[in-house]
Amino acid sequence: MEFLELAKARYSCRKLSDKPVEPEKVARILDAAIAAPTAKNVQPYKIWKVTSPAALEKIQQVAKFPFVQQSKVMLVVGTKAEGAFVRPFDNKNYAEIDGAIVATHIILAVQAEGLGTTWVGYFDAPKLQELIPEMAGYELIALFPLGYPADDAKPAPRHFERRAVAEAVAEL
Repeated sequence: MEFLELAKARYSCRKLSDKPVEPEKVARILDAAIAAPTAKNVQPYKIWKVTSPAALEKIQQVAKFPFVQQSKVMLVVGTKAEGAFVRPFDNKNYAEIDGAIVATHIILAVQAEGLGTTWVGYFDAPKLQELIPEMAGYELIALFPLGYPADDAKPAPRHFERRAVAEAVAEL
């Protein structure tokens, strides 16, 4: 699949089947995440692969969406501002940007593996850090419930709304 085809095929999958996700697919997704570029290659992020029922239940407490409840594999991306590249001209810290790049690699790799996910940003991050202390000290960027799309999964209607190139791009 060519990149543009992959990017256009990807959608926020909010309905997962109960078919188990093969560990080798998760491993390839994590390899793609780690291949993501970061500012000055500092890599100020952490990815948690959550598969234990106890840890999944804790995530389900802070993100009560059906697709989170259905997932048996969850990836969580967090960043640390300390040690991240800081642009010297305006002190812009790139930690969250780097985390977003890693997260984007994850969602595209999920699509390439024939799986579904959605970028979950609406969750109680402080509560999750309380429930899973290993995540404390990180800015939690996103949760990614992984799974096979359910037979009736489909993109949300707004998924197909895209700005025209002429509107989104300015030529100088």
